[in-house]
Amino acid sequence: MRVTQPVADPQAPLARRNPLAKLAAAFVLSFPLLATLDPLTPSIYLAVELAVVPFTGVRWRALARVMWPLWLAAAGVLFAQLVFAAERTGRVVASLGPFEIHSDPLTAGIGLAIRIFAVALPNLLAFATTDPTDLADALVRYLKVPARFAIGALAALRLLPLLVAEWDSLGMARRARGIDAGFNPIARLKLFGSTLFALLVGAIRRGTRLATAMEARGFDSGTPRTMARSQHFGLADWVLILAAVALAAGGLALSVTLGLFRPVIS
Repeated sequence: MRVTQPVADPQAPLARRNPLAKLAAAFVLSFPLLATLDPLTPSIYLAVELAVVPFTGVRWRALARVMWPLWLAAAGVLFAQLVFAAERTGRVVASLGPFEIHSDPLTAGIGLAIRIFAVALPNLLAFATTDPTDLADALVRYLKVPARFAIGALAALRLLPLLVAEWDSLGMARRARGIDAGFNPIARLKLFGSTLFALLVGAIRRGTRLATAMEARGFDSGTPRTMARSQHFGLADWVLILAAVALAAGGLALSVTLGLFRPVIS
């Protein structure tokens, strides 16, 4: 699953929404999580986000494949909170020899881990259900982003899958020539660095050729451009944004009502 290309059913209810509406809803849901440290608010957001996944048209298996970095990040945050917490307060939940796990660091670690998923998931779904061309068109039409910047960013985004394929080709070419690091970690690091440098050189050359081709076709002429595909920002898009605002406000209100709200800056 690559988030640079739509992987969802384009006929799904949320997949049909305007790209800017999906990004705005994701931002609205992410912003309150940066203001509170309690575990209740991200838990509410994450539960609702998981409930709407079927309406995005993204398959659960594809979503699970792309979320592995989030699992690693959440596990790392939880481990760091349990091991390096400045204050070990609360009751002892478990004891592993001389090491004790207290309830307060455990609760804080779980809250931070849930927050990672709650912040990342709506943004991931927004990009997974959006065609890059539609996003560039929406930015130019509604946010008045310069066409030169939007089309250039679109071209760069379209080239990302080629970098993955070129990385695989470089690896196979080097193995065919007998260049293999084996199980030597230092040799693996050197091989990784040299392959990364070759990939960078190839990307610069491809980008230069693409920029020259785009200039030759008039992409830098400054002439007002028209859109081949019309973008529509309708009532359903506003409903999506308002629903995100209501969820964000409701989660924070419930946290404050129950006395669990923990502001980042107190």
